[in-house]
Amino acid sequence: MDQIFTITAVVLLMASAVTGWTLTLLGLPGNWLMVLSAALYAWIGPASGILQIGWLAVLSITALAVVGELAELATSVWGAHRAGGSRRAAVFSLFGSMGGAIVGVMLGLPIPILGPPVAALLGGALGALAGAAFAEHSLGEAPGQSLRVGHAAFWGRILGTGAKTLAGTAIAATLFVGIII
Repeated sequence: MDQIFTITAVVLLMASAVTGWTLTLLGLPGNWLMVLSAALYAWIGPASGILQIGWLAVLSITALAVVGELAELATSVWGAHRAGGSRRAAVFSLFGSMGGAIVGVMLGLPIPILGPPVAALLGGALGALAGAAFAEHSLGEAPGQSLRVGHAAFWGRILGTGAKTLAGTAIAATLFVGIII
């Protein structure tokens, strides 16, 4: 019975790593799902042996998640301030990026395996552009300025998602390697 519990726990941890990584591409807190799953696994999983994940590993991936969040925040702020965008543009950019990422995943791209993640990234970036440009336009900004803010939001979203996904990749790799080694 112990062996079945351990195998189930490992499979669930790996599934949460894949799910968390995918959620990160959608602009959702997938890295934190991986951190919480690893903490739960460290708490109730094997206390010793090859399949153990220690609390040092949990602290390490928590630090990676924090770095990913800070990098995403920094690129978003950079994008908005670079073009002179308002707070309203930043908020609309956030909601637009989440909606765009979801639509991107649903529509997909005809690229094997990489189609949905690439579509989510592009959809999120286009959603950020649309949200920020709409927000600026609704505040009475000229169309050119609205598009400049939207363009900056697009690139901020691309860079932010890339940085956060890089952190998520490191988290998932740490979990996979931690279980294998």
